[in-house]
Amino acid sequence: MSVCPGRETSIIFVLLPEKHPVPTLDHTFPAAPIALKMAVSVGIGMLVGLEREWSSKDVGVRTFSIVSLLGMLASLAGENFVIAGLVGVFLLVAAANTRSILTDRSLEITTSAALMVIYLLGVLVGMGHIFTPVAGAVIVTMLLAWKSELNRFAGGLHPSEVRSAVLMGLIGFVIYPILPDRYIDPWQLFNPSDAWLSIIAIAGIGFLNYVLLRVYSTRGLYLGAIFGGLVNSSAAVAEVSARIQGVSMASRATVLCLLATIAMCVRNLVLATLFAPSSLAATLLPLIAMALVTGLWIGLDLRRQGNVPEEPATLALDSPISLSKILRFGLLFIAIQVSGTLLTKAFGGNGLLATSAFGGLVSSASTTAAAATMARHGSISPSLAGSATVVASLASALVNLPIVWRAVKDKRIVRRLTWEMTTIIAAGIAAVLVDRSFGISERLMHP
Repeated sequence: MSVCPGRETSIIFVLLPEKHPVPTLDHTFPAAPIALKMAVSVGIGMLVGLEREWSSKDVGVRTFSIVSLLGMLASLAGENFVIAGLVGVFLLVAAANTRSILTDRSLEITTSAALMVIYLLGVLVGMGHIFTPVAGAVIVTMLLAWKSELNRFAGGLHPSEVRSAVLMGLIGFVIYPILPDRYIDPWQLFNPSDAWLSIIAIAGIGFLNYVLLRVYSTRGLYLGAIFGGLVNSSAAVAEVSARIQGVSMASRATVLCLLATIAMCVRNLVLATLFAPSSLAATLLPLIAMALVTGLWIGLDLRRQGNVPEEPATLALDSPISLSKILRFGLLFIAIQVSGTLLTKAFGGNGLLATSAFGGLVSSASTTAAAATMARHGSISPSLAGSATVVASLASALVNLPIVWRAVKDKRIVRRLTWEMTTIIAAGIAAVLVDRSFGISERLMHP
């Protein structure tokens, strides 16, 4: 192009449309992950649906499986499809309840809630989650299957038990987070967070097993003795001894007391593992020896009793959570931890073992928590903490003997139980002495 001087020139630009490649979207999903998601979604739907079928509900296994699969597919398609699918589930729930009202004038509230939960679990499966939807489906199925047990438990609740549940939430989720997690004294003896954590652990285990005891108490004295021993072995032995004497079942005293004692040992083992997992080796050795001797005596006693019919009974244990019990647990924990630390500094491991023996006479749970906490902070070795747990358990078992002596009038049974408990305690003491002498648990922890 040339431009002549003196003449106005116009330049015209012609804009041609730019050629862009046409986008192509690949909506193909990988086969293997989708197959897994389909299997999981249908599986959790069938799990809950089978329970509804067994309960003779109109909405059963096919509906629950399809709704779960719908949630998974909607999650893959996008958020708008998830919302649309949720609306569809609401319409399905409304139609099912309308039919139920017209048929027998009732609402399927529980089934409707389960159906909506299953849809959301299916959505989570589509998002790639596995544990959460599977665990959620298992929990929903448990809640549905335990209808009679939960109704019986809720119907028999006392105001004190409701207050205990509220207090459990208060000490665990309100008070504990605001406590300082450090030693507040110059001698490194008292940590408020540690003391409160021991209260939460002891009270939580007691409350859980109290619930189990209330739900399953009608299954018989054996189950009641086990659950009672997990809550409070001394109270369980006292209740069992008095009840079997009243229903002419004194011959079962030995087995029931041994079950309660072993349940107490298991509870202390759990506490020690929670606070100081490295003390497990030192705790296991004596408990295995005690369990072997106890199992031998239980087998012999059951064989001696023969096929005597069992009469169901309940254990009238108090609620495990109260302000007085919390204060007692806390003060005992502090006293044992402080005295154990001072005696350990002055006399070494023997000082802590002596403290554990006296503490076990009052509360083996608080003694176990205190010793395990000291091990967690490095004040004592894990092996010593395990030995202290065993000594506290042995002392607690020893306290149960006078309770049986006072309640059971049959001297022959009393003598047999005394001999059996003596051999069990001797086995535990021997295991502790062998471990302390040869350092077996130390070799297991540090091979």
